[in-house]
Amino acid sequence: MKNKDFKPLSVLYACLMYFFLYVPIIVVIVFSFNTSRRNITFDGFTLDWYAEMVQNDQLMESFYNTLIVAVLSTAISVVIGTLCAVGLYKFEFKLKSLISDALYIPIVIPELVLGIALLVFFSSINISTSMVTLVISHVTFSMPFVVITVRSRIAGFDRSIEEAARDLGANELHTFMRVTLPMIAPGVISGGMLALTMSLDDVVVSYFTAGPDSQTLPLKILGMVKKGVSPDVNALSTLMIVGTVAILFISRIIQNKMEEKQGN
Repeated sequence: MKNKDFKPLSVLYACLMYFFLYVPIIVVIVFSFNTSRRNITFDGFTLDWYAEMVQNDQLMESFYNTLIVAVLSTAISVVIGTLCAVGLYKFEFKLKSLISDALYIPIVIPELVLGIALLVFFSSINISTSMVTLVISHVTFSMPFVVITVRSRIAGFDRSIEEAARDLGANELHTFMRVTLPMIAPGVISGGMLALTMSLDDVVVSYFTAGPDSQTLPLKILGMVKKGVSPDVNALSTLMIVGTVAILFISRIIQNKMEEKQGN
């Protein structure tokens, strides 16, 4: 008896999609172990590029800058975005719909326009591009994603739980920290992961707002493209892929445990 749920075209389509998404990543990982400096053919296996990666001061400096900007911008985006989402959920005030709709502007406008706008803004108030302007810029385009993600989590929130906490004597701060925040924590984590990912791979906005001493890894790789990307970049990219997958895996485990705890 044939399985009526089996659809060959759907399976083929799914395989093609996964092939399109993951083959470039696999190629980067494979060529990070290539003995040849030219990333054209795979000549043999070696770990030398990982050692050379650590000795490349400019490459590692750009990597450290990327991590610093990503961590700081993500932390700020999560705090501001979570408070903004909770405020839009709890309170009614004039221009609420306008403020809510305005959050989509950094998302829908082209990054090129956003980068130029931020550069003009910093220039108009006489702020030189530096690590500070880079972090502010990343918060600008990351924070709306956190708000949207957290708001989707709050949409199914039961207000009676907060009311019960206040009836038992908890003030607004304790209610938020002990009741509201744990309930929306999976959404906060998802928003934080999205903000982190966007910050790590941003090129366009960083190009306009980074200073000479705050070059990030994507900008460094962009500058190397004309001369050819060396295999030690593939090695660093491989480590970043492994680290990102590990963070996603850990965050998913934490989210599942939180949801199971809330279900019980």
